[in-house]
Amino acid sequence: MARLVLLCQNPGLTDWLAALFAEYAPHLDVMRPDDAHAQQAEVAVCWFPPAGSLGGLPNLRLVHSIGSGVDHLAQDGSRDAQVPVCRVVDPDHTQGMSEYVHWGVLHFHRGFDQVIAGNPRQHWQRPVQRKAQDFRVGVMGLGAIGAPVAQRLAAAGYDVRGWARTPRQIDGVTTYDGAHALQGFLAGLDVLVNLLPLTANPHGVLNHEVFRHMATGSALINCGRGQHLDADDLREALASGQLRGALLDVFEQEPLPAESPLWHTPGVWVTPHMASAASDLCIAQQVADNVSRLSAGLALNNLVDPELGY
Repeated sequence: MARLVLLCQNPGLTDWLAALFAEYAPHLDVMRPDDAHAQQAEVAVCWFPPAGSLGGLPNLRLVHSIGSGVDHLAQDGSRDAQVPVCRVVDPDHTQGMSEYVHWGVLHFHRGFDQVIAGNPRQHWQRPVQRKAQDFRVGVMGLGAIGAPVAQRLAAAGYDVRGWARTPRQIDGVTTYDGAHALQGFLAGLDVLVNLLPLTANPHGVLNHEVFRHMATGSALINCGRGQHLDADDLREALASGQLRGALLDVFEQEPLPAESPLWHTPGVWVTPHMASAASDLCIAQQVADNVSRLSAGLALNNLVDPELGY
């Protein structure tokens, strides 16, 4: 059986993973980076691996993310691009994401952000209540997660639009596709939900040009990737009043550094990448299965296409 090493920038996450594998996959040979034979590991189980850590594993045969995303691996530029990368795909991931986004939309639709912000000042003022059908929600990314999220919001009565790079058809959702249709999709939105994957040209896609087409006083929910957001443009849009708030669950560096201005930007709500996560059992089982497949020379499950990034 191949040796595994846990590579995470967050020590608490390393502790959690060690306990997870001890409980659900005790047959695996799991090590921490400072264990005696950790450098001989053939499998690296990662979430934001420290810089240089992957390049220090001469026997590395597989890099395994513990989540559905793999862009966090870019934190370590030492990774050999020829080593295969796998990810964890939890069938319940869509349910968790749908719950989080629905809550986020309600947070802004019903004015909970304004109420909570007024609590420290003992500010008692009931927000104007708008009908769901008068509240325009846009979902960017209509794949296996985005499409069900858009459908759930439509079923809740919202005026829902969806945008993707290629054509999609979703019951109850007005869809747009391609760069030429982006402005029309954004026009007058009250909330923009980003669920795009990290692909070839994603960096800073949530920027000034996007925000200025949305309704004045609108809001952003980013559950896609941290790299999608231009944080400077976001802070400018919030300061000007073009946006009233932003619910952010993903960041370029995680945990979000204490010195990040996002912690203290009025109108920004930070959550710790909790929109949806694979279960402990799912992570352990899928990693263990791929370790067995690697040892047996079989095809790996949930293998990442380097061109697509997922």
